[in-house]
Amino acid sequence: MELAREISDYLGIGLGEATVTRFCDGETHVKIEENVRGVDVFVIQPTCHPVNENLMELLIMIDALKRASARRITAVIPYYGYARQDRKTRAREPITAKLVADILTASGANRVVTMDLHAGQIQGFFNIPVDHLPGVPILAQYFLDTMQDRPRDLVVVSPDLGGVTRARDLAERIAAPIAIVEKRRPEPNVAEVTNIIGPIKGRRAIVVDDIIDTGGTVAQGAEALKEWGAEEVYVCCTHPVLSGPAVARLEAAPIKEVVVLNTIPVPPEKRIAKLRVLSVAPLLGEAIIRIHEDLSVSKLFD
Repeated sequence: MELAREISDYLGIGLGEATVTRFCDGETHVKIEENVRGVDVFVIQPTCHPVNENLMELLIMIDALKRASARRITAVIPYYGYARQDRKTRAREPITAKLVADILTASGANRVVTMDLHAGQIQGFFNIPVDHLPGVPILAQYFLDTMQDRPRDLVVVSPDLGGVTRARDLAERIAAPIAIVEKRRPEPNVAEVTNIIGPIKGRRAIVVDDIIDTGGTVAQGAEALKEWGAEEVYVCCTHPVLSGPAVARLEAAPIKEVVVLNTIPVPPEKRIAKLRVLSVAPLLGEAIIRIHEDLSVSKLFD
């Protein structure tokens, strides 16, 4: 609700009237409290924890809008739950990200807007248009604004080989070199840093990732960067999942600041002193305007 209000304030319009309740047996009930016939509707719902309840609320609301004759329904999903289940890694596993895409389409969504999918190929799981918005421009602007005093001693760090493209994008936007943390996994859920490729010593390192879940990857990466001579370590990401021991790990790690976006609501008990939350409301608001007026969304990032 907080993000939806920010977006509606940015657009200068009120939130649509709707009621979401639970029956005694736990079933979700949605009632649209105003006329939506022929209207262009944008439903804002990150499918974060509790992921199954949030997903069902979204699906049921889309169905209610479709049956109320809305002209077009766009699902604005800042955080796409189940995105990490995007392929089969062992026998008899599901590809749940594809299943969610199919269900969203079947429910009546005409379009999807999302941010920083864990795997870009998820866009191809849909048979409807998907606008995939990056969070890096918001993060880059923050670091440009706050680190103007010593811009030449920055280095952007990818915590693994898979995040190099994202790190390179941020590095280009703030005119900094890039470094990569090289790891090996001797057993499942265990990672060891074996090497860091790139200029680290005496620099302020900015570790960038799409998700911080349990915080193990960034905490371990920060410790390794300090051992390799980094002066300060900053961490940033688009989606602050922050599950389990994440907050405790971030508190204990040698990290000066953790910068995240509000694609997922961060409850007060997780807002530690070193956590900085930036809003995606202006970005999503601009995307909504452009979709409604049939303009190019990609122009936002030129």
